Amino acid sequence: MTTPALPVAAGTDRMLLIETFVRIVEAGSLSAAAAQMGGTQPTVSRRLQLLERTMGVRLLKRSTHAIRLTEDGQRCYERGKELLATFQSFESEVRGAGDEPAGMLRVVAPHVFGQDQFIEPLAKYLKRYPNMRVEWLLHDRMPDLIAENVDCAIRVGAVTDPSVIAVKLGEVPRIVVASPDLLAGGPVPQDPPELARLPWLALRTFYRTEVTLTHCGSGDRQSFDIQPRLSTDGLHALRNSAIQGLGVALGSAWAMQDDLAAGRLVHLAPQWRADALPVFLVYAPSRFQPARLRRFIEIMREHLPMELAGH
Repeated sequence: MTTPALPVAAGTDRMLLIETFVRIVEAGSLSAAAAQMGGTQPTVSRRLQLLERTMGVRLLKRSTHAIRLTEDGQRCYERGKELLATFQSFESEVRGAGDEPAGMLRVVAPHVFGQDQFIEPLAKYLKRYPNMRVEWLLHDRMPDLIAENVDCAIRVGAVTDPSVIAVKLGEVPRIVVASPDLLAGGPVPQDPPELARLPWLALRTFYRTEVTLTHCGSGDRQSFDIQPRLSTDGLHALRNSAIQGLGVALGSAWAMQDDLAAGRLVHLAPQWRADALPVFLVYAPSRFQPARLRRFIEIMREHLPMELAGH
């Protein structure tokens, strides 16, 4: 049953009401939408009720376990997404080149990537925007973006937090390597059963007691258990331990390439790969994204390190 449409109260942001509704639908619940928007569930609920009263229709059917769109809600959701995209494009065009970033950008990056792969795009950002300063923090943990006042974080691996926005930058190919000393002059292992018989090292962030590999040609997947002689959360420590002959390592191909070329490491089972690790740029949702962050995201995507672009 529809209700008479009401005029929106003075000072009410219509776009905010629409954005809130779209966020509720995409997040799956009022509480998840509130977390994404940095608000509270009662606030989100009030906005939804006001939008329904304004439109004169019921948009959602709510139960204790789930929310479902009404027929009117489905139409409102589709049009709402279009309106938000149009408004964001409008904002971008109006601000244009005059939207020059200035101030401080705080970024958290993983230790290895933050010291190597992403320094070049960071330098391009600072050169292009001379009024910007950057606090470049190296942590392998995911920060609390709001509590730690961090503008964005670069993360390797899956992002499971539904309250953040994750922009995929690329992927990190991974290969199996070992020191020639570990092979003791024997043949280079070519398949997973041969690898399973060797001593192993573990990169705890991504694998601990099991390794899964996929054949590059056939797509065949095989898994096997390992009992690592050494476990670490540092990629450089993993690589150096492999060079010392302590065990087989599974790591980022770009991090091993110089040692492979110099003969310090050997590529084992070259027709097999572990799943590539996604790399994301993560930031907290906000209706108005500051210029300093928008421009940083643009440059990170524009000057993607070759190793992440799959070249």
